[in-house]
Amino acid sequence: MTQRSTHTREAWPRLRTADWAETRDTLHMWTQIVGKVRLAHAPLMNHWWQVTLYVSPRGLTTSAVPYGSGAFDIEFDFIDHQLRIRTSDGAVRTVALEPKPVARFYAETMRALDEVGIETRIQAHPNEVEPAIPFAEDDRHASYDATAARLFWRQLLQAHRVMGDFRSGFIGKVSPVHYFWGAMDLACTRFSGHPAPRHPGGAPNCGDWVMVEGYSRELSSCGFWPGGGEEGAFYAYAYPEPEGFADYPVAPADALYSGENGQFILAYEDVRTADDPDGVLSAFLRTTYEAAAERGGWDRSMLETDPHRWQDFQ
Repeated sequence: MTQRSTHTREAWPRLRTADWAETRDTLHMWTQIVGKVRLAHAPLMNHWWQVTLYVSPRGLTTSAVPYGSGAFDIEFDFIDHQLRIRTSDGAVRTVALEPKPVARFYAETMRALDEVGIETRIQAHPNEVEPAIPFAEDDRHASYDATAARLFWRQLLQAHRVMGDFRSGFIGKVSPVHYFWGAMDLACTRFSGHPAPRHPGGAPNCGDWVMVEGYSRELSSCGFWPGGGEEGAFYAYAYPEPEGFADYPVAPADALYSGENGQFILAYEDVRTADDPDGVLSAFLRTTYEAAAERGGWDRSMLETDPHRWQDFQ
């Protein structure tokens, strides 16, 4: 194994889902609260791209959110373990990331927003989960393992890096690599340019119209979710799923198609323990996209490009 591949492999942290399930579920609710704050102020973008969070050098951030003639941002800092709220007029407030009930985190976050002059009303209960306990009443979720939260962010950091490289080879419509707080997954989605059949909806505690907007165009999506495997899982699916998608030969050999979930699954630990984690994940992202594009008849010559093309001009 080369020094570079050893370093790359060591960058992928081990975090068993069973070891941080309670912290994960609490953090899921916390990110929903912050995501809904962004939703309350950011203008609608196609497929709800305006509501997502983004991987940052310290954790997860809203990025700049417009407010009046200025802006604010909110960041989960998983190094110093603070929620940091900043405004364009210089105001800063923090909320400690520590063991506490969702109800307390919600109250502290909304109070901090009031203190910096960001008037906000959100739909104050979670989506895409069952049961959907109102945030102000949620004393069930109260765990915060700082080490686990930091390791999760490092998982996201590695996934974001490789998925971002994969994204660069597509010049058609493609989403950012972003974190959807509804399902707690990091995702990147490519689009063929064609409309899709109306999505049936069905996500728990989430209006069907949300899924209709999210899946209004034919797509191929990939991502990482901190569940579905011993240490989480990478996934890839197509909507609508074209005939022959599930039978397409994808890499690596450890990747499997789940008929129950309608997607290809690759366990995070199969990536982490590989000699070349980046290469293994890249192969999964590439071949599962090919499954959607080839079986779906996408015009790949119009949608793909060489991400290193700028070197031809030097």
